[in-house]
Amino acid sequence: MYDYLIVGSGLFGATFAYLANQHGKRCLVIDKRNKLGGNIFTKFLHGICVHQYGAHIFHTSDVEVWNFVNKFAKFDNFINSPLAIYEGQVFNLPFNLNTFNRLWGTVTPQQAKEKIAQQLASVSQENPVNLEQQAIKLVGEEIYEKLIKGYTQKQWGRPCDKLPSFIIKRLPLRWTYDNNYFSDTYQGIPSNGYTQMIENMLKGIEVRLNVDYFDFIKLNKNISKKTVYTGMIDQFFDYRFGELEYRSLRFDEQTFDTDNYQGNAVVNYTSIDVPYTRTIEHRHFSKESCSDKKKTIVTFEYPQNFNRLHNDPYYPICDDANNGLLAKYQALQKAHPNIIFGGRLGEYKYYDMDKVIKQSILAWNQEKMLLQD
Repeated sequence: MYDYLIVGSGLFGATFAYLANQHGKRCLVIDKRNKLGGNIFTKFLHGICVHQYGAHIFHTSDVEVWNFVNKFAKFDNFINSPLAIYEGQVFNLPFNLNTFNRLWGTVTPQQAKEKIAQQLASVSQENPVNLEQQAIKLVGEEIYEKLIKGYTQKQWGRPCDKLPSFIIKRLPLRWTYDNNYFSDTYQGIPSNGYTQMIENMLKGIEVRLNVDYFDFIKLNKNISKKTVYTGMIDQFFDYRFGELEYRSLRFDEQTFDTDNYQGNAVVNYTSIDVPYTRTIEHRHFSKESCSDKKKTIVTFEYPQNFNRLHNDPYYPICDDANNGLLAKYQALQKAHPNIIFGGRLGEYKYYDMDKVIKQSILAWNQEKMLLQD
């Protein structure tokens, strides 16, 4: 008998397992993959730390969360400064004075503001009804056409005028020449990769890989007092009301005989005619020299429709229809007080890494209060 069966070794599960273990609780962590860490799994090839499931740059302004992750890893300072390529032109992201200078030749904040104001003056949508109208209302037509439209259509698999406006609630415009994508206080990447960080969190805790929860629990119904479930909430309830929608990704990892393929860690491709959304050159995540200076590894990301039989879910599509379906599944949770649902899949919510950790800490704190009662 375990105190907690933890389904999934990603950040939510690993954080909860660590905290419970620190308080003397016996935990068993299972994962259907043959590796730890969920989507933040990292591996080393040619001395390069490769983010197998897409770029993961840790950023937060939460001191508690920052201090927590630093217990398990030394973080290299890394400032995420992605680029966007549109029809051979290179633009800085986020939208800042470098971007505006490339677009219009403006130099000062005032010049850029005036240029955007001119474009917004012709925008007539008072109440945008779709993403296209919302984006144009926020930043004008030129930025939308070159840097938002194609990328967004590829990401979500449908035209922007068929996407809900709330997907883009705001598009920050920065009136400085600062290319730092995140505005958080702390930012970095674990020196030895995320997988080692997860391993350190799970030291002394029993872990079993290649274990499917649904097969496992049929044979071990009473194995734990409680379960922390980080899989898909609709799958837990056997898709009783239908399937929640996700977008998936295909990662094409390639090795090139060069020490520098694209000159930057992250490059977005915003033209609709380029099938991938971005390329990740992993060696640029670390300033440390790689053991093989004649090799570099680049991952090409291709958005895809999600099919539970063929690929993995990455991005929940939180439109009205899916949120309505989610509410039905969440209502069923009341009949399962010994199941703690967490993480992107368990809560059907897009979380950054720091928010996943924070939610797991809050979940454990709630558990502690129940235990004290």
